Amino acid sequence: MALVPPFSTTGIGSLPHLLAPEACDLILRTFDVPFWPQLPRRSFRESMIVQYSEGMPYVRVNEGDQTVWVTRDLSDELERFYESHNERSRIALSEDYALGLHTFLSRIRGRRFAFLKGHVTGPLTFSLGLKDNHGRYIYFDEELREIATMVLQAKARWQVDILRQHADGAIIFIDEPILSALGSSAYLGVDTGEVSRLLRAVVSAIEEAGGIPGIHCCGRADWPVVIGSGARILSFDAYEYFDTLNMYKDDVRDFLERGGYLAWGIVPTSEAIKSVDEDGLIALMRQNLEKMTKNVPSERVLRQIMLTPACGTGSLNTGETVKAFQLLFRLKEALT
Repeated sequence: MALVPPFSTTGIGSLPHLLAPEACDLILRTFDVPFWPQLPRRSFRESMIVQYSEGMPYVRVNEGDQTVWVTRDLSDELERFYESHNERSRIALSEDYALGLHTFLSRIRGRRFAFLKGHVTGPLTFSLGLKDNHGRYIYFDEELREIATMVLQAKARWQVDILRQHADGAIIFIDEPILSALGSSAYLGVDTGEVSRLLRAVVSAIEEAGGIPGIHCCGRADWPVVIGSGARILSFDAYEYFDTLNMYKDDVRDFLERGGYLAWGIVPTSEAIKSVDEDGLIALMRQNLEKMTKNVPSERVLRQIMLTPACGTGSLNTGETVKAFQLLFRLKEALT
């Protein structure tokens, strides 16, 4: 059974807009699978780590200094967390931390979609991006790592619930940019088995809530570990890092044979967006499709495909963002 129609377009998350209505309206008129926008330039609270920190025990946010950290103290925060959370818990994203989401929900009120997309920062990126007051990543505190994963699972479940009020299917991408850095000197203590466990935990939470789990990584990654997470959509940077995925030919073939989808991030969201054009992207996409279909039947690749920008567009300006989205639309037209 197909997840979504072939060549459906969606986006990753962040936009550079300061006004939430403008960002939401751009998304709604552009994408086959609309998604709610993160707006990190509007507020520090909408940046990738902070946005999902609300509800995490001991988290402290200083918006003025744009810092976030964890400080264990003598309060009963941890006890209260354990008392109120279990494997079915939901934690809402509040308007203070996700104005883009709440504006999006107001914009789609009364409408029905086949699919809508949400996103949650992945447990690796979150726990390796948030430090305690001693400057240590909370990943290396076993209890805090587990609590962080529980928080992220609860926020993913809540998103599934809220998006399914407006759509037949709710897709949730687990955003894990840190996967491209694992193995470097800064993260030598990160165990591959633990990476797999944490990814599977969030994937399972999304599925059990009735959602469709995907994982997004915009660089190199240990793709067999990602594929083994059970995610049904694998979102990757097909503009700059296609070959790092395609080298795992057997894993990719098995993933597609199990019904998985590849979300091809073919439109760059780096400096390359300034010079890239439609003809160049079409040629690159066809070249990459030809490479992949040497090992996987072309009808399967073309049936289980989505198109996206390579990553969020929060680092671009609004004009570059519009260009990226328009290129994606024209690419779909050329390929279908």
